[in-house]
Amino acid sequence: MSTSTATASTGAAPTRRSAHRWWALAVLALAQFLVVLDASIVNIALPSVGAALGLDTAALAWVITAYVLPFGGLLLLGGRLADRFGHRRVFLIGVAGFTAASLLAGLSIGGGMLLAARAVQGGFAALLAPASLALLTQLFPDAEARGKALGIWGAVAGMGSAAGVLLGGVLTAAFGWPAVFFVNVPVGILVLIVLPRLVGRDPRGAAERMDGAGAATATLGLAAVVAALSEGSALGWTHPLVLGLAAAGVVLLAAFVLIERRSAHPLVPLRFFRNRDAAAGDLVMLLVGGATVALFFALSVYLQEVLRLDALAAGLSQLPLALALVAVAGLVPTVVARVGLRTTLTGSLVLLAAGVVWFTVAAPTGLLTGFILPSVVIGAGLGAAFVTATQLAVRGVADRESGLASGLVNTSQQIGGAIGLAGLGTVAAAQTATLLAQGHSHADATAGGFQLLFAGVAVLAIVAAAITVLVRGRG
Repeated sequence: MSTSTATASTGAAPTRRSAHRWWALAVLALAQFLVVLDASIVNIALPSVGAALGLDTAALAWVITAYVLPFGGLLLLGGRLADRFGHRRVFLIGVAGFTAASLLAGLSIGGGMLLAARAVQGGFAALLAPASLALLTQLFPDAEARGKALGIWGAVAGMGSAAGVLLGGVLTAAFGWPAVFFVNVPVGILVLIVLPRLVGRDPRGAAERMDGAGAATATLGLAAVVAALSEGSALGWTHPLVLGLAAAGVVLLAAFVLIERRSAHPLVPLRFFRNRDAAAGDLVMLLVGGATVALFFALSVYLQEVLRLDALAAGLSQLPLALALVAVAGLVPTVVARVGLRTTLTGSLVLLAAGVVWFTVAAPTGLLTGFILPSVVIGAGLGAAFVTATQLAVRGVADRESGLASGLVNTSQQIGGAIGLAGLGTVAAAQTATLLAQGHSHADATAGGFQLLFAGVAVLAIVAAAITVLVRGRG
């Protein structure tokens, strides 16, 4: 189904939802920036959090996991709830809950309170994220304007991943660990005030029963898979808890597929995947998500443990990557208009792989040629890949399923991130342990482990490029 067909079928007009859609886009992108940022901004603050609240290393890991589990597990449900009850309504509920939970996290006086607040943050983020992208697709039904809007949205949202380390270091150093949560509060309040003035109320839709069984099995299955991947590297892949979670996840997701095949009102209609553009976009985003999370994790550790930079310097050194990501994402619509969506996506993935290979080979030569210059190439590849993979994943999707499409692409990114970090992180740790046993220094062993991880990131990018070429839709 083409974009024009989807528009015609829903009666959409470019300004149906807003007479100020570009301002509305800015607000939506800002909200999405917070969601992406919150998955990484806490990392550098963790030592301060542990010292203040008396949390050990294992408990600190759950400060991250408590956010990621409900976020990844509830995204599909969040997208469907937005389709059912209204995209603007669900978006505003998500922002309000996310803001309140951020405030509670910053006010935490104990580990239990912080973990509970983080879980609530993740749950409301799972409402906010798919509703945000669904609103964008409705605000910009015409292909050319939607391409430009997705370029801006992708640039701002993508920058959240790169900015997390930098902002986390600055805020923690200047104001203490609660600041990494409090920063969300004024921004969230601004979004709640401004967006209702820019986007009209949700149109009335036909009442449709929710697929309760499908929602339960999908949510619990995805959460179990994410939990198994998150805990596998810490507890060991043969630990009973990890094996139990993995088995539960597989069984629940298999049950979900069976339920969807028989349900009159499925959470994820399997016919949706007849749209080969959307299917390819989701697969590519799964791999790009895995590459990105593993890459940013490795870069943060590499800069501090191998290049001996402090936390603030390590964050600042990632500015070139973030700036390149933003600059290129803004140029993507022009490139797509000239050479096509799939060609641009394929080229961006090859560029990402080339940047990672350059960094892996040249890292010992110094900060400029070994890190900053290849970082610019990596940022350019990531910026273009995020935007074009998202465009592919929502291409040809009707308004009534825009929340579903948005939930799927966000779920792909989150699950991919968990898989990429768990898998490549385990490979890097094993290589580091082997080199240490052979008598190498800690810095050299760490560098050797991460070189293997970076090679894995490049492989993920090349596989994603191959999928883009081979899983053909409209061209």
